[in-house]
Order: sequence, then structure tokens, then C-alpha cells
Amino acid sequence: MKKNIIYVGVALIIGLLGGFLLFGGDVATNNDNHDHSEAVAKNQMWTCSMHPQIMQPEPGDCPICGMDLIPAESGAEGLALNEIKMTDNAMALANIQTVLVGNASEAEGNFLLLSGKVMPNEEANAVQASYFEGRIEKLNVSFTGEKVRKGQLLATIYAPALVAAQQELLTAASMKTSQPALYKAVRNKLKLWKVSDTQIDQIESSGKVRENFPIYATVSGTVSEKMAEEGDYVKQGQPIVKVSDLGTVWAMFDAYENQISQLKEGQKITVTTNAYPNKEFEATVSFIDPSLNTQSRTVSVRATLNNKDGLFKPGMFVTSKVQMSKNIDNKSLISVPASAVLWTGSRSLVYVKTNPNEPIFEMREVTLGSKNGDNYTIVDGLSNGEEVVTNGTFTVDAAAQLQGKKSMMNAEGGKTMTGHEGHLGMQPDASGDTAGTTDHSEMKERIVVSNKFQNQLKQVFEDYILLKDALVNDDPTSAQQAGKQIDQSLKKVDMKLLTDEKAHNHWMTIQKELKTSANAIKNSSDIATQRGHFKHLSAHMISSVQLFGINQKVYIEFCPMADGDKGAYWLSLEKEIRNPYYGEAMLKCGEVEAVLE
Repeated sequence: MKKNIIYVGVALIIGLLGGFLLFGGDVATNNDNHDHSEAVAKNQMWTCSMHPQIMQPEPGDCPICGMDLIPAESGAEGLALNEIKMTDNAMALANIQTVLVGNASEAEGNFLLLSGKVMPNEEANAVQASYFEGRIEKLNVSFTGEKVRKGQLLATIYAPALVAAQQELLTAASMKTSQPALYKAVRNKLKLWKVSDTQIDQIESSGKVRENFPIYATVSGTVSEKMAEEGDYVKQGQPIVKVSDLGTVWAMFDAYENQISQLKEGQKITVTTNAYPNKEFEATVSFIDPSLNTQSRTVSVRATLNNKDGLFKPGMFVTSKVQMSKNIDNKSLISVPASAVLWTGSRSLVYVKTNPNEPIFEMREVTLGSKNGDNYTIVDGLSNGEEVVTNGTFTVDAAAQLQGKKSMMNAEGGKTMTGHEGHLGMQPDASGDTAGTTDHSEMKERIVVSNKFQNQLKQVFEDYILLKDALVNDDPTSAQQAGKQIDQSLKKVDMKLLTDEKAHNHWMTIQKELKTSANAIKNSSDIATQRGHFKHLSAHMISSVQLFGINQKVYIEFCPMADGDKGAYWLSLEKEIRNPYYGEAMLKCGEVEAVLE
């Protein structure tokens, strides 16, 4: 028995010792390991269950609804502060395309491309003025653009002072033998009024006073401006018409600082215009502005074009191709397609895909150089080999706005649009509504367009409202019809009304996105599918109204539960919430986020 007890005791001691040797080290090690919870806590982001676009580094209240923030999933997908991740479905829906950017290659040709506009040659302009005070009895110029020739009768004027001077002439003529100095002085007085010797002799020989005197053209050309009308009373020296000799015209270009060294006066360049796409015209650089425009960082370059055949019309857009020096260094210049660039007025922006394997994007501000065909050279902001969005850029920007990241309309980022502070550049007025004011001047900037273009855009907007109402009423058939009407109204928008190149490029991009969404809605009878496309359509409709305006008060409204709690915006003419994403199921869900005046 004693031996058995000894054996059991020894076995127990050996077992404990073996367990310690096998597991004790790990236990000790585990006890010695530092706790990672502190590091995890430092990287923990907090979000709102109702507004997942809210991301804050510390717990607290949601700035939109006031609910307690909850821990976000593992570092918010590992995104940087101003990165945005899109779903594969959204990428496919918006047809987002990207391209790797590279150096400006020699394949583009060793040429510098400048864009400009045709203007009248100011050196060949002449203002036809009245030589005396009086009333225009007859104006022989009917309209702007009318051609006149040198010596042609332009106008007939009744001049009381000239009538009195003729009376003096007749009186002095009767005394010219006794008062030759007086006679000569009166004749000279009439000559100062551009009355010819022949006309003075006729007055003197006839003995009759002429009440109406003619004004003749001193140059040949085209009437560029009528500055007086028949029946007007004009003063001596007052302009009547402006005549431009369009035998030669000016092509005015803007050149960036880094392009100035490639230009000099007397240099031969080639000019093309959309009016004659298969023709190249030779011009000569006649002037380079000695002063730099500090806002655009450009200088004005003027070239003179021979226009004896009248092919060039003032106001035409032209492009110039300038042969560059062979020693110019293109290796440091990055080239991107023009469709990749967004403008806010003072900033040029692109969206960069920061993860080659994931649809993750970041807005990047860039400095543009020259435009070479359909590409821009990037002076600063991009590196060789980066991937940029070339199609669907507005869609990516709209997604960035929804998530409160840096975007075209929100230079600062970090805020989402609420009824109190909005990334669309709206601030609350005294009544609680948001008005079109902002702390950032860039957000206030709207592209100036003609009233005619705004009216055409307004028709698209009115069809959009019909679509919104159809979705509110859970009516997919009416929604299909409204989508068809939007498509038809978009075709009637005249892009020629947009004379500004940036406005033209913006509208081309927006129009394409609107058309894609409208066609998708008209081709689907499923209201859930229609609502999915309506979110995309609304984002671009908001952009178009913000950029161009429609001369009408419009409410921007938001539902935080739409699109799987990601939230979605829409436009409305009414302050009262009527939700197009849920219809009768949740008709009142949402809030007014901003007001576009």
C-alpha cells in the first residue's frame, strides 16, 4: 500500500511538472503579452446606424439625427478619410470606366494645342461719327452685319448750327471783296464740319441753304454695331455706326505659363475650326500680352488670320497647333482624357482609383496644362501610372457627396448635407430653411448660361418632377412614360447655346448620365428597379440645377433609409415630404436638406 501511494504521488508530481513545462510557458507568455485593445480602440471609427455615411473617430451623437454612434465595422473597410468605395452594382449601373495615365507621348506629336476664339481685327475697325450736332433724319444702315463701302451714304442729319453757318457763308460771300478774311474764316468753319469744297461752292452758287447734310462712310467693311437710330438727336462726335473690316480677323488664345517659351511674335501657326474640320489655315502670331492673368495663370496670344473669303465669323471657336521646340521635355508631363476632368470654376478635379483591385476612389485637385486633342496635360497633381475615372465621373462625385467626402461641390469634406450645414453649399436662413449661401466661395459659383438654355433645362426638370410623383404614387406605368418624356426633352436641349467650353463639357457629361438613367426607367416596369435608377438620375439632376439654374425655387430632400439605409436624395417643388423611394409604405420619411433659390 505504501509503495502504491508513493507511485501515485510520484506520478502526480511528474504530471504536474510536465503540465507546467508544456503549458506553463504559454500561460506565462499570454500573461506577459500586452493588450492590443488600446491600439484597436485608437483605430476604431464610429458611425450612425441610420446614417452610415457618418464616420467619426470618437463616440458621440449623430450630427444628423442625434442618435448614439455605434462602432463601425473594422476600420470602415480600411478607407482613408477622403476615399470612397462604390459597389460593383453601382459601378456597372453608371458605366464607370478608368484608364491608367502616363507621360505625354511623342505619339501625340511634338505640337502644342491652344484653344481660342475669333474676334474682329480692332486695327481695322472704324467708328463713323457725326461731325455736327443734329437730328438723324435718315439712317441708311438697316441692320448689324450689313456691308458698306467707302464713300457710301450712311446717314442724313438736320443740323441747326450748320444751317446758321450756311447763312453766314452767303452773307460773307456777298462781302468777300471787302472782307476776304471773314469769307475765308466762314469757309474754314464749314470744312471743320467735313463739308467739302464742292458742297460749299454749290451752296454759294445756288444761294440756297441746305437743311439736311449727308455723312459718308470713310472705310469699307461690315457694320458690327448700330450706335444710333433714325430720329435720334446726336451730338458732335457721337458715334453712329461701328464698321469692321473682316478682311483679316484675330484669333485670340490663352497660353499657360509653361507654354510661353514656345511662342514668339511672327511665328507661323496652323488654325482649325469645327466649321471646316478638314481644313487647316495658316496664321501669324502678331501679339503676346506682356501681362499674366494672375487668376487663370495664362497670357493672351493673338494671331492674325487672312479672311478675304469670309470663312471666319467673330465668335467662332478655333484650335491652334504650334510646333514645339525639339528639346522640350515631355517626360514630366502627364496626359489624361478631357472627360476625366471636372471644373468648379477655380479648381480642376479628377477621381483617382486608389486600390487597383477594389472600386475605391479619391478626389484629386490637379493643375491643367495645354489641351492636346481630346487630352489634357497635367502639370501637377497626378503621377505616372495612376488610374483615373474617365466615364461616370459625376456619379463618383455624387457618391462622394453622399458620404460627406471631398467632392466638386464640397472642397473641405468632412460634412454631410443636413438641414443645418450642407455639403451642397447651403446654409440655413432665419426660418430654418437652407438658402443658397455658403462659407466657401467656390460652392456659390454657378456657371452663367443663357435664359434659353435654362428654359430647356427646366423642361427636363418638369418631366423629372412627373417621374418623382409617379414613384410617390407607386405607379410604374406613369414612371415609364415620364422616363420617356425626360429622354425626349434631353434631345431638345441645344448644346450650341453653351458658348463656354467648361459649361459645354459639364453638360455633355451630365446629359449622358441623365439619358442613361431615363432610358433604364422607361424600359423597366418594375418599380423597385425604377427607384434604383431614380437615385442615379436625381444625383445628376441636382448637379445640373446647381450648376446652371432654372430660375425656380427647388427643395433638395433626403431619405436616410433609402437604398438599404445608405440614403438617397431627390428634388421637389414642395417643402412637404412625399418620398419617391417608398411611396405609400413610408410617404413621410425624409427631410428637407437644402433649398436652391
